[in-house]
Amino acid sequence: MNRRNFLQASGSAAFNAAIFGGVGANIILPAFATPPTARAPAQARQLAFVNTHTGDTFSDAYWENGNYVPDAMAAINNVMRDHRSGEVHAIDPRLLDQLHSLKGVVEASAPFQIISGYRSPATNAALHDASNGVATRSLHMDGRAIDIRVRGVDLTRLRDAALAMNAGGVGYYEASDFIHVDTGRVRRW
Repeated sequence: MNRRNFLQASGSAAFNAAIFGGVGANIILPAFATPPTARAPAQARQLAFVNTHTGDTFSDAYWENGNYVPDAMAAINNVMRDHRSGEVHAIDPRLLDQLHSLKGVVEASAPFQIISGYRSPATNAALHDASNGVATRSLHMDGRAIDIRVRGVDLTRLRDAALAMNAGGVGYYEASDFIHVDTGRVRRW
């Protein structure tokens, strides 16, 4: 055993002693072995919303340590509620993940302005009757769609970024100044 191998073996023995204490402290790891490293904690996913109809806001992490945060999810459900009926519905976490990705792509610092989040069946039916632009079976009724804009982000840039993600439906409503994003099949209008 040359000096280099001896020092590596001694370092491994010292590492084992530090990690395993007295039990197995004399185990020598091969020179190519690397000590285990702590896994880096997953980044928290944060979102910010302002509901344009109610003024309600949310700005916090909705996902931390590999899990959705129950209190944050409940707060988001409330901010995205049907502002006409007050009905609250669970929002699809995949929609939030899409919005988090979209926020990163467009480097948005302002909150998402919610034009429409969850819609109750009664609200959706009334909107459908008043406009041919509202689907009979809208994903808004399942908490799987949102209509948004972001201050400081050009609407066409927001639309193009959402389309490039190839993650669901994207609608462009230039005259009404918002885009629609959902977790349905990939499509555009």
